[in-house]
Amino acid sequence: MADPVKSIVTPIRLEYDYTPGRATSRFLRGIARHCILGQECPKCHKVYVPPRGSCPACAVPTEREVEVRDTGTVVTFSIIRVPSENIHFELPYAAISVLLDGAGIPFFHVVQDIPLDQVRMGLRVRARWVATEALAPTIASIECFVPSGEPDAPWESFREHS
Repeated sequence: MADPVKSIVTPIRLEYDYTPGRATSRFLRGIARHCILGQECPKCHKVYVPPRGSCPACAVPTEREVEVRDTGTVVTFSIIRVPSENIHFELPYAAISVLLDGAGIPFFHVVQDIPLDQVRMGLRVRARWVATEALAPTIASIECFVPSGEPDAPWESFREHS
């Protein structure tokens, strides 16, 4: 009897063009100015970062722009050990959902400058931006998040987002 097949390697490539709408365009232009913009729902008052143009929960337009801080709290994380062509972090690394101060929903990015066994929910982090002359309308203008040195956030402050 032959050994069972446990895995296969098959190449795959997906190419697509993304055209941002008005809300995302304003968000990306803000990033190029070292500014993180969200939009607040007029009904539930959640601030969406990046903005979507409407609140998915309330089904109403979100036109009021709100600047949020570039600091926040890690609400969930995952240790990534599988390489990807488009991600240029050394393996393994920690992908995080960070609830930025002033935002109503978490934002996905990467945390660096901390041993992986110390990444945790509640960890306070801040954005590390690229050099001012390298800022551009791309999320890559935020190089990564790093520990802020602040005490961990209490569970009650982020439990609805974990």
